[in-house]
Formats: sequence, structure tokens, C-alpha cells
Amino acid sequence: MKGAKRLGHVDNWLSAEQGRTLVAASSGQQLRAVRNKAVLAMLMGCGLRRAEIVTVKVEDFQLREDHWVLPDLVGKGGHMRTVPIPAWVKSAVDAWIHSANLQSGILSRAIVKTGKVWGTGFTAKVIGSIVRQAASDCGFGVLAPHDLRRTCARLCHQAGGELEQIQFLLGHVSVQTTERYLECKQRLRNAVNDQTGLEPEPP
Repeated sequence: MKGAKRLGHVDNWLSAEQGRTLVAASSGQQLRAVRNKAVLAMLMGCGLRRAEIVTVKVEDFQLREDHWVLPDLVGKGGHMRTVPIPAWVKSAVDAWIHSANLQSGILSRAIVKTGKVWGTGFTAKVIGSIVRQAASDCGFGVLAPHDLRRTCARLCHQAGGELEQIQFLLGHVSVQTTERYLECKQRLRNAVNDQTGLEPEPP
């Protein structure tokens, strides 16, 4: 998010350190904390939309090429994609599944005042409240679920992720949308095609 200074701005994003702090804000053994940590991990580690998270089922997680994924996730506009799940995100999800004793069905469940899991899911609005509370606990001010999706994109890019792969991860139909997330600008000086190996060798 260009640091905490721009929280509340349309282009919010977190640094990796701030992201770890946000996830750690939901540490603890209580069911609510375990669930919230899993939600925050999926938002920031996988770049999921909040409307996508509430549709994920326990049985949706599969191993592909020795990597956990959410295959055939239907996102915005009905577009389908496969979302890789980092090991640390899967650990957070597994902790929630185990603590809540979930066997199947929707992953995200409500927790009543008595501390017990209730119902068969909740709305995307609950995801927003989880993010806002975690941000408040960390002193980050106003933070929305989509800011964590944007954070995922930027951290992937900073780690050397290819633009095309980030587009696949986020499920963007247009690469221009991904570029806006990353605030990428075309470089004309030291352009990417200046040194491709095709240049004639110097005499």
C-alpha cells in the first residue's frame, strides 16, 4: 500500500512485513482467530476475491503437480481458473478445518457467541469485517479485502513473478487490468527488448 500512509486510498497495498503482521493479528487457538487467519491468508496469499472465498468448499483443494490448488474456481464474469495455494496458506486452512471439524461443504462458516461453528457459510460482507478488524488491530486504518488481493499481485511481481502468471493467478481477462494492479509502466530507456541476444556482436 505504498506504506501505511496511503491506507484508505484506492491503490492500497501492504508490504510483505505488514502482510505478515496482519495475518499474525489473528493468531490464537480460539475458533474465530483460526478462521480469520485462514481467510486473511487466502485473500493475501492467493489473491482471491471475497466473493470467491465464500464459495470455496473443503473438498475443493486438490494436489496438482505436487502443489495444492483450487482447480476450476469460477470467478468474476463466470471466468474459470486454477489458483495455486502456497504451503503457508494451506497450513492456515488446514488448521481451521481441523479446529472446526469440517468434513465437507463450504469452508467459511459463521461462529456464534458461544464459540461454536454454525450454519453452512456466510456472505462476502463478513470477509470485509474480518479484514477491517484485523487492520484496526494492527493500527493500519481502513483496509478492504480487495487491498489484500492487490497486495498479493504486487508482492508476486516484486518477487520476480511474470506478468502473465500473475494474470492467471488473479483471473484477469485483460493483462491491462493486471498492469493497473501493479502500477506497471512501460520502460523506453533500457527497454525489455534491448538485450535479447539477437543483437549483432560488436566488431
